[in-house]
Amino acid sequence: MDRVQEKALDMVMTYVLKSPQDNFIKLVEWADRFDVAGNFKSAIETVRPMAEDPEHTWHQYVINLCEEIDHDVLKTTVQNFFINASLAGMAKQHESREKYRCNIPWAILMDPTSACNLKCTGCWAAEYGNKLNMSYEEMDSIITQANELGTYMFLYSGGEPLVRKADIIRLCEAHPDCQFTAFTNGTLIDEAFAAEMKRVKNFIPAISVEGFEKETDFRRGEGTFDKVTRAMTILREYQLPFGISCCYTSQNTEMIGSEAYFDQMIAWGAKFCWFFTYMPVGKDAVPELMVTPEQRQFMYQQIRKFRETKPIFTLDFWNDGEYSNGCLAGGRVYMHINANGDYEPCAFTHYSDSNIADKTLLEALMSPLFKAYQAGQPWNDNHLRPCPLLDNPSELVHVVQISGAHSTDLQNPEDVVELSAKCENAAAGWAPIADELWRASRASQKSDRL
Repeated sequence: MDRVQEKALDMVMTYVLKSPQDNFIKLVEWADRFDVAGNFKSAIETVRPMAEDPEHTWHQYVINLCEEIDHDVLKTTVQNFFINASLAGMAKQHESREKYRCNIPWAILMDPTSACNLKCTGCWAAEYGNKLNMSYEEMDSIITQANELGTYMFLYSGGEPLVRKADIIRLCEAHPDCQFTAFTNGTLIDEAFAAEMKRVKNFIPAISVEGFEKETDFRRGEGTFDKVTRAMTILREYQLPFGISCCYTSQNTEMIGSEAYFDQMIAWGAKFCWFFTYMPVGKDAVPELMVTPEQRQFMYQQIRKFRETKPIFTLDFWNDGEYSNGCLAGGRVYMHINANGDYEPCAFTHYSDSNIADKTLLEALMSPLFKAYQAGQPWNDNHLRPCPLLDNPSELVHVVQISGAHSTDLQNPEDVVELSAKCENAAAGWAPIADELWRASRASQKSDRL
């Protein structure tokens, strides 16, 4: 975005933020008036009923953002996320895909460190300890290379990424046109870090919570819930946006999918939630924590129901394959770089044929493993069965074997056949339910068009 466009966006947002209730619909009307070519007609008509109806769930969501989030932080988020990472970024990504004939990610997930201050049940990161770290210079280089391809959205995981919070803030400063977030346990968020977040304006945490106190402390350790809720209180006091990262398991699904829990997330002040289902990855994996097909269906139904009634933005990493046309990984929408510098297609498939020590980002995206992902996607015509591991386990075996990729677990390398075998029963059980849901969804969409 050039300076003139940045100034125009700032002026529009300043006007809207003066009186969000009155000016929300005016913003839509302006967009309609200036969209002479009709490029955004569909988006405008989707937003219009939200803007016109003060009782609409998403009208309330927008007003809450305007009233509860620091206005300078909100302006930066809109510019970096919606303009740089999405509108302008996606156009540049398309050019790069055409030029290099490979996947170009919308977002890159990086692990600054394998270190973590917790030891959560069933977490593969708990195996490594403080052994692996990406340097500041390596992360800075990845971001710079990604910008050249059109990628401006970056996420951190780990380990616990906020073990490296000084470097994360430094990267936010060095790349003010990028949007950053982190999947964090939240226990290292204090007033000093909140002040730094407010200063740089382009970092938003997604805090891992496993339900209420009993469910969270069961998996993450006694006292964790109190520390997490304290972190959320601090973020609210500083008028900073944050979300929740929620892993649903066989032990907590009914709680995670309950109306009471959705209401609690909103009460905490969360503006979004990323839902993940438990994956049996790593030596210490607990396959018994994998959800049943019926529990996965329950989450599918609950998340869709509450999107209509609860002012919180939600994403289900697997069950929303319907909207992303299948698997996001392998650089199609996102990719992962672990704390050892290995380029991986996904945070849940720990296999690689490239490392930052010997390949650039573009070279990795053109490597046999990432090209095999590109060739295989979508893994299933039913996008409610999107994953090459959880839903189509033979597919992951195939791409790893034909690409010559190796396990990136340095302590306990995991054979891809053995990993995939853990998912075979889950895949078989989910298939008939997913196929029925898919047929119903296709029929509903066809009816809407008629």
